Amino acid sequence: MLEFFQENENLILILGIVSAISFLGTLAFIPWFIIRIPANYFSASRRGSLLPDEIPPSLKVLAFLVKNIVGVIIVLLGIAMLVLPGQGLLMILIGLALVEFPGKYKLERWLISREPVSKSANWLREKGNKEPLVIE
Repeated sequence: MLEFFQENENLILILGIVSAISFLGTLAFIPWFIIRIPANYFSASRRGSLLPDEIPPSLKVLAFLVKNIVGVIIVLLGIAMLVLPGQGLLMILIGLALVEFPGKYKLERWLISREPVSKSANWLREKGNKEPLVIE
């Protein structure tokens, strides 16, 4: 094993740098994202489109594709970080937040309704001078 590390010093260094950047990025991104969620985001029984109606359908399809591709890439990076240094589970959750799949909104509502999650999210929102999330 020591031989592997000696032969791949550059790879180990690159993985360490990517891990540190992703860790710092998630520390900045998560609070930013939670503060910007509308307070009533989880109160509706169904989620509507977040894009304005005046956007052409072709741009909506492009936005959908880009968002899902970026989400899948982030999920794959998170899976890799489960065995490499980094915030693997956090990256997987961020990626899943971007990817569209059946039952996603129901899963998000279930997760945010857990007391530790909602308390943490509302604590961050309080620090950002935002009203608490309405969770039904």
